[in-house]
Amino acid sequence: MTSRQTAPGTQASGDVDVVLIGAGIMSATLGTLLQQLEPTWSIRIYERLDDVALESSNPWNNAGTGHAALCELNYTPERADGTVDISKAVAINEQFEVSRELWQHLLATGRLKDSSFISRTPHMTFVRGEKNVEYLRRRHQALSAHPLFRDLELSTDRATIERWAPLLTEDRDASEAVAATRSTSGTDVDFGNLTRQLVDGLVQNGAELKLEHEVKSLKRRKDGRWRLRVKDRSWNADVRTSTVDAKFVFVGAGGGALPLLQSSGIPEIKGFGGFPISGEFLRTSNPEVVARHQAKVYGKADVGAPPMSVPHLDTRVIDGRQYLMFGPYAGFSPKYLKKGKYLGLITSMRAHNLTSMLGAGLKNLDLTQYLVGQLVAAPETKFHSLQQFMPTAHPKDWETITAGQRVQVIKRDAEGKGVLQFGTEIVSGADGTIAGLLGASPGASTAASAMVDVLETCFPERFASWRGELSTLMPSIDGVPADARDLETAPAAPVEPAAPVVRADGVLDAAVYESQADSRV
Repeated sequence: MTSRQTAPGTQASGDVDVVLIGAGIMSATLGTLLQQLEPTWSIRIYERLDDVALESSNPWNNAGTGHAALCELNYTPERADGTVDISKAVAINEQFEVSRELWQHLLATGRLKDSSFISRTPHMTFVRGEKNVEYLRRRHQALSAHPLFRDLELSTDRATIERWAPLLTEDRDASEAVAATRSTSGTDVDFGNLTRQLVDGLVQNGAELKLEHEVKSLKRRKDGRWRLRVKDRSWNADVRTSTVDAKFVFVGAGGGALPLLQSSGIPEIKGFGGFPISGEFLRTSNPEVVARHQAKVYGKADVGAPPMSVPHLDTRVIDGRQYLMFGPYAGFSPKYLKKGKYLGLITSMRAHNLTSMLGAGLKNLDLTQYLVGQLVAAPETKFHSLQQFMPTAHPKDWETITAGQRVQVIKRDAEGKGVLQFGTEIVSGADGTIAGLLGASPGASTAASAMVDVLETCFPERFASWRGELSTLMPSIDGVPADARDLETAPAAPVEPAAPVVRADGVLDAAVYESQADSRV
């Protein structure tokens, strides 16, 4: 008898219905949905660190863009005939809309305590050079014809771009061709804040949260349940290792998901590998600089750069304070987690994925070359990348911070050859008792739709009965176009940060800025 067939509440002492591994945005979202759908099910969350959202969901480990494909050029590739393919951009925008609907519902019902995790922040794309300007024109023409992107503005006028984001144009060569697009419906999302609120709601409604508890292995029992071996990492633990049996397991452990899914022995994980990529950002909290840039601005990636390395100059709103962040600068670490082990890459290699990993490596020599170039680049060379975006940038205003660790998915293609896949991948066992999420961006932004996919895949016999409740939480999952819904119920970024006061001469009024400190979000 599988966990799908066992009624909740009949398990032996110490068993749970659902185990979520990793207390990040994915586990928090799935747990929230399951608790809404099946409030009698027992849920336990295991997190190896001493708090939730300390890896990829931590706000300083990601860009917090709220990926809606409004500004990211890698979601709108150019076809051989010169036309622009917007299909991926549309899909990602729809997925982010589902997340916003869920958040809006949880706010309205009090499940989320406040909207401090999201703020309205325009999304922009900025390019230089005639060839890129022409591409941006074609991209804008294709996107703005779609209802989801109808508010996307395009300008090649420097005065207009200066009004949108003055740091992009100040002291820039007047002969350089530039263009920008802007959408004022963009957002900045503090996924750490959001995750903490979701987990708080889970715990308040009966879920267990086990911090400093690391799941070391998973083994399928004959009755279909999973036995997890758990290590208590706290310094004063009475018992270091324990076991728990679960009917359903979700591995939302970021870079740690691959080795855990390998530990489970499910055949569906065979052929999968992962390539870890680390990185850095530049950050400033100088109020005079921060006050003059209110947008997330994405540029064009260097040749050979992975999508996650697209340069961007972002407004960030974290813990009620505004910053600017630029990057990322790619790096390499064999660790699968930022606070993980250096042997992560080595220990994930298996006979079944060596061919995939070697094949993907040979197909992506340009990526290897790019990473090596980033690793050996001098600090002044890296800072020049920021100055290409912001000509007036000065090193004294900026500090370097380490970004989160990302693991790019490597899998077999239809011919059995290894390919590097950008994005996320859900891997689930055939009987629906276990699932995990691999990959990176746009990850967190699409958590709601990704977790609905997990529910549909792993609980097929229950999903039909859940459909009505899920449609109440997220109307878009029934395919209702965003522009066709009642605007009064359509989700909107519920918070708009108060802009600091800048005098007519462009100089920040520091006294007014400080007086607003408590009201900024």
